[in-house]
Amino acid sequence: MNEQHQTLWQFMSGQSDKLLSQTLQHVGLTFISLLLAIAIGLPLGILIARKRKLSGTVLGIAGVLQTVPSIALLGFMIPVLGIGAKPAIVALLIYALLPIIRNTYTGIIGIDQHVKEAARAMGMSKSQILLKVELPLAMPVILAGVRTATVINVGVATLASFIAAGGLGEFIFGGISLNNTNMILAGAIPAALLAIILDALLSLIQKMDFKKLRKALYIFPVVILVLGGFYALPTAYGSTLTAGFTPEFMGRQDGDLGLKSTYGLKIHTIVISDAVMYKAAFSKELDVISGYSTDGRLKAFDLKILNDDKHIFPPYYAAPIVRDDALKKFPELEKTLNLLSGKITDSIMTDLNYKTDYLHQQPERVAKDFLISNGLYKAPKNGHNGTVKIGSKIFGEQYILAEMYSMLIKGNTDYDVATKTGLGGTKICFDALTNDQIDFYPEYTGTGLLVLLQPDPKIAKEMAHDKEKTFNYVSAEFEKKFKIKWLKPIGFNNSYALMMRQKQSKELDVNSITDLKNYLDKN
Repeated sequence: MNEQHQTLWQFMSGQSDKLLSQTLQHVGLTFISLLLAIAIGLPLGILIARKRKLSGTVLGIAGVLQTVPSIALLGFMIPVLGIGAKPAIVALLIYALLPIIRNTYTGIIGIDQHVKEAARAMGMSKSQILLKVELPLAMPVILAGVRTATVINVGVATLASFIAAGGLGEFIFGGISLNNTNMILAGAIPAALLAIILDALLSLIQKMDFKKLRKALYIFPVVILVLGGFYALPTAYGSTLTAGFTPEFMGRQDGDLGLKSTYGLKIHTIVISDAVMYKAAFSKELDVISGYSTDGRLKAFDLKILNDDKHIFPPYYAAPIVRDDALKKFPELEKTLNLLSGKITDSIMTDLNYKTDYLHQQPERVAKDFLISNGLYKAPKNGHNGTVKIGSKIFGEQYILAEMYSMLIKGNTDYDVATKTGLGGTKICFDALTNDQIDFYPEYTGTGLLVLLQPDPKIAKEMAHDKEKTFNYVSAEFEKKFKIKWLKPIGFNNSYALMMRQKQSKELDVNSITDLKNYLDKN
């Protein structure tokens, strides 16, 4: 059944096994990190309640860590802890610390001094006062902090899929990339329900009278340990090599679905963001990755493209796609954007990407150097005839192309430019285009065909291996359905590709996807 015609319920029931395992992973990640956060945060909260001078420093550090964007925090963890569960758990633990430390501190210092003095007068030691007076009285406030930390962790844990730690984020980010609302909701609804259920259960514990609460608190760590243990549930892999595929690749016919149906490829797969998968392959944490054929990191990390001998990856020729009304509003725009047509081959694009991905040159510099060397650069005019809004997806190649188009528009027209780069994925970019948030962005014919048009599989198969047919089909359909025009292709084909380390490919004698399948079947 075509994915776009499935109901949400049909999609979720069809994916029920995967949904269950990802929900359990999500629960596990949330509670392992919560247990560690309580183990660190509770003693720290008690310490600063005793030594008030330290409170500003400790709460300040925890507060600063809380403000670091979660995706950046995960990125910082990778060089130290690699990919997978460890960096995700540490990041989640950091986010959970502040509410637990702050509420422990607030709960203890808020206790009436007379109560503590009465306990001292009865001959209680400091530790007895803590365990029998302060913690029981502060417990509702401490539990409120644990509630907050739990809800934060459920939300942030969706980002764990970026670094191959699993969880419900795999569905959410896959759906955003694939323009598949059912997929987004299949991840978002269980995550939201999880947050609501856990918050409600902790709220009930918080409202218990002290005798019941005492019993519940003995059980609480055991429950957290059991729930955290879900993450460690063994999985049957049945394959000697490990693949890292992006959420988008997992859900595409010219991706994991095609590898299974056309090649019969069975490989242990983890879902990972394309921002980190090349590095993970280079550092031998992954054996096979779903890369892009013009990516500069191919060259940087000495990776080899496996020959797609059964042709499941269609042509992905890049071209700007522009709304018809933007072309009317800016009459010189089409001619200007077409200046780049046919100028960038696969090898040139790989080289440009290498400069940003690996040599860390700024996209503006790479774009300007290229335009100058091809005689296309002109000094910017003072644009006063309206502003063209350029969009791009969130990877190096798109930033470079957006900068080139920006410079071409400024140098050849009287238009000003506003760029909205780094838009999450295909769905976000395309929605921004159709909703007049941007006027154009660089897209790929294969993505236009399979993700945005989602035609009958027969049509898709017929088109997929002929770049002219694909381009003509998407041009006609986009005009008809969306009033959007595909301009002339830039020249390069950035298709999906399976990649391995050059050295490993030689050792295993794996040069094509069929070779890979045969190797896995034997081993």
